[in-house]
Amino acid sequence: MNAFTLCLGAVAPLFLMIAVGYGAKRVRLIREESVPEMNAVAFRIFMPLLCFYNVYSAGLAEAIRPRLTVFAVAAVLVIFVLSWLFAAWTVPRRDRRGVVVQGLYRSNYLIIGLPFASGLMGGEEMAVVSVLGAIIIPLYNLLAVIVLQAHSGKRGSFVRLLLGILTNPLILGSLTGIVFLLLKLRLPAPVESAVRDLSRVASPLLLVLLGAFFRFSSFRAHWKELFVTCVGRLIVIPGLALAVSALLGFRGVEFVALLAMFGASTAANSFTMAQQMGGDAALAGNIVVWTGALCTFTLFGWSLLFKTLGMF
Repeated sequence: MNAFTLCLGAVAPLFLMIAVGYGAKRVRLIREESVPEMNAVAFRIFMPLLCFYNVYSAGLAEAIRPRLTVFAVAAVLVIFVLSWLFAAWTVPRRDRRGVVVQGLYRSNYLIIGLPFASGLMGGEEMAVVSVLGAIIIPLYNLLAVIVLQAHSGKRGSFVRLLLGILTNPLILGSLTGIVFLLLKLRLPAPVESAVRDLSRVASPLLLVLLGAFFRFSSFRAHWKELFVTCVGRLIVIPGLALAVSALLGFRGVEFVALLAMFGASTAANSFTMAQQMGGDAALAGNIVVWTGALCTFTLFGWSLLFKTLGMF
């Protein structure tokens, strides 16, 4: 299979599922007011099962890559600091500044990154991608609390928010999978089969719901912040971070994991956290939707480029 066909095969399903969601809303098969409830079900049931099963179904020794983990954590911290400095310089409104920072550094690793990586690797070594997510996602969430708290006049309980991060269903799913591997526990065959089948629902459902959130008219209200965030999130950050990754010698599934992390759109739950902590929730929602739609094109470009260069 040539590079173009492989990369198109990984990205095209993502685009088509988003398009199905948008079309379903347009013909009123999905009502806009029902999307948040459907999204909550997906995040609380299907996505934790996906996180659990991807770790549970592979060996832990092969899944944990210390050098990859250290680099990914360091990269997220550097991108976070640079995004904060950039937003402080370019975004005048305080309630939008933290939202832009979050939109720049925080990727949609699970909803976009996991199915994209699976499409590139054909399901091989996906535990590496999932275990990296179990480490990176809590870091994303903790940094989001810090930046939104710093730019919001709304004073909430930091301890309660931190507890919410630690009990995040997505994080718990991955950690549960790690516990099963460490203790060498196995589910009964019927339960394992059910978990596997339910986990496969997660990504298609969330991509369809992302399409159902999409509105062309939403661009006008926040076009400056949206333009800056889309360019930074989808072009500048992956371009620089993946170039460094290649120079440091990451190849194969490790490079694909980094491609999924750096190249994916802004995390879907950025909207929820911005809403809870007094940020501009409308801007946060628009960032999620627009980067989600556009990343299908940019991911194709990045994956084609680096596949041609032999990175995976």
